[in-house]
Amino acid sequence: MTVRALKSVQDLADAGLIADGDATGLDRLAQHYAISITPAIAALIDRTDPNDPMARQFVPDMAELTVTPEERGDPIGDFAHTPVEGIVHRYPDRVLLKAVHICPVYCRFCFRREMVGPKGDGLLSGAALEQALNYIRDHTEIWEVILTGGDPLVLSPRRLTALMAALSAIEHVKIVRFHTRVPVVEPGRVDADLIGALNASGKVIYLALHANHPREFTADARAACARLNAAGIVLVSQSVLLKGVNDDVDTLATLMRTFVENRVKPYYLHHPDLAPGTSHFRLTIAEGQALVAALRGRVSGLCQPTYILDIPGGHGKADIGRAEISADTGGCYTVSDYQGGQHRYPPSDN
Repeated sequence: MTVRALKSVQDLADAGLIADGDATGLDRLAQHYAISITPAIAALIDRTDPNDPMARQFVPDMAELTVTPEERGDPIGDFAHTPVEGIVHRYPDRVLLKAVHICPVYCRFCFRREMVGPKGDGLLSGAALEQALNYIRDHTEIWEVILTGGDPLVLSPRRLTALMAALSAIEHVKIVRFHTRVPVVEPGRVDADLIGALNASGKVIYLALHANHPREFTADARAACARLNAAGIVLVSQSVLLKGVNDDVDTLATLMRTFVENRVKPYYLHHPDLAPGTSHFRLTIAEGQALVAALRGRVSGLCQPTYILDIPGGHGKADIGRAEISADTGGCYTVSDYQGGQHRYPPSDN
């Protein structure tokens, strides 16, 4: 049983997660991209399955050294919308506040993989954080602050409490949202102190939980979600559609049902971003649209995520799951059902 996070190629070898012969090549990979696998995740990896979806998400692969021409270090254009360090202001009424660039686990498909980890941007300095907060104070159109990074829940309860107290004093900020993997990858961290820190602002708190496979919802992860729900924190989901992880309708359906069973409302299903070395995770958009359409006939409306693409260059999100209807002539449409049948609307028969 792993009792500490695995943070090096040697740790992975000692835990039986990579073959001895792979260590040399992966050492080269580790110079570029951070490694960390928590004990909770290490316990879920099936060492006997070469295609294990948990391993695929977290164990480094030499395929990450293959960079395709369309990939880029800042795939969704954060830098183009960064007026001050730590702030991304892409949409008028909300900002990202990136207080930390460290995570408890490093996903192999991460769209900020060039920025996160021990060699990345680290923790915002006190001066930089105050400058970021001043930006929020000065821009009264900001209704929502989204804490991301990195994973904001790696911050200590003391630091989180201080940050939330600062946001509490900004009257025009009504919503604070956290983007995190902590409840599933390090559920023990979700304790009374952390929950108290999350609620310290008195604002309405949303937590977007990132999970990509139903096996991530262990008994401990479910208990962490229950503690957050009991504290009045609203949970929504974020997932990435990943080849070899959740790119079949049965896995997606089970994942979305599992979210709902744990009072996590399905929110976004992301098409993988063009981060360097991630092409082995990407499906085509057409393949993704077909999977999302197939969900329609299988699961409750409560379980339907929005399939989105972050348009490269910083142009925001697009709903790319709406391939069910296309304009025809004379004000008519062709509508596709979840089984691929096509129908005229309004119908031409009487």
